[in-house]
Formats: sequence, C-alpha cells, structure tokens
Amino acid sequence: MAISRFLLLAALFLTLLGMPAKGARPVVVLDPGHGGHDRGATWGGVSEKTVTLSIARRVERHLKVRGFTTAMTRRSDKFRSLDGRAAVANRYKRSVFVSIHCNADPRRKARGIETYYLGARGRRLASSIHRSLDTRTSTPNRGLKCRHFAVLRKTCCPAALVECGFISSASERRLLTTAAYQDRVARAIADGIARSVNG
Repeated sequence: MAISRFLLLAALFLTLLGMPAKGARPVVVLDPGHGGHDRGATWGGVSEKTVTLSIARRVERHLKVRGFTTAMTRRSDKFRSLDGRAAVANRYKRSVFVSIHCNADPRRKARGIETYYLGARGRRLASSIHRSLDTRTSTPNRGLKCRHFAVLRKTCCPAALVECGFISSASERRLLTTAAYQDRVARAIADGIARSVNG
C-alpha cells in the first residue's frame, strides 16, 4: 500500500513539473497545414487550409477517445510560421508531431497518399501512419519518403508529414471535401499514431 501511494505521488510530482512519468504517452501535436493568408493548394474552389484543419480536428477526436493528450498548432483559420509550428511540439518534454497536408500536381493527373519523415524515430511514426492510410483508403500508395522539410527538421521529437491526397485531382478533391472520407482518413492517421506510440 505504501509503495503504491509513493508511486502515485511520484507520478503526480513529475506531472506538476511537466515531466512525463515512466511509460506515460507523449502529447500528440497535430499540425493542420497552412492557414490564414496561406491558403495552400487551391483547386476547384477548395483550399488546402480548410481540408487540413477539418481532418486534424477529426484526428484529435479519435485520439482523445483513445485517451491521448493532444495539442494543435492552430484551431482556426490563422497563419502560423513554420518555426511557430515546430515550437508547439518542442514545448513538451515528450511529444510526437504530425503535419497534415493535401498534395497538388499542375498536370492534375496525380493521385494518392504519401508520407514524409526525417530520421529513424520519424520513420517509425510515418511508416505506421502510412500503412494505416494505405489499408483504409483505396487511393494509390505513393510511398514513404525522407525529406528535410522545415517542420520535420526543426522538431525535437518524432515527426511525420502526411499528404492525404491530391486536391488537384477532381476525384480525390471530391472525396477530400466529404465528411465521411475525411473521417476515414482521420481515423487511419489516429490508428497509425496509436500503433506507433503503443509499440
């Protein structure tokens, strides 16, 4: 009884200090791409910034149901710099960072999902998310790719950047603007994050 009480007090003390107790889950920081004056890719009257925010909110809901603590780099249509986005993740002693985007191709022919990472820890996170997306969506699998994107380079935690589909493709744009498909994508991302974190 005394040992259990000690462990409980120790966990509470670490929490108050902002330090995770052993085995505690990381904070999941979701980064809806673009925002404010930065509309991102815009095709057929649909802006990337709107789709990414909607998907990110859905990912957050699915993660909270699973008991995760979450944070977002933006919760409304506002601009945040790349440094500011990374800074949100770097506030926490332990976190993972997932940036959510939609792709575009001037030829309008490309379709599919792709996921980016930097470093071994980022690859594990990105791979788990990508496998989950590939399983849950019927769009082409464009693979896992290593890139030195600023939000991946400037975060101190495992980080991934997800391209949820091509907003320049008429068929994928129609899907990406529906609540049902956004939720399918969001659930897949949340599942991938949970699988990576829970090991």
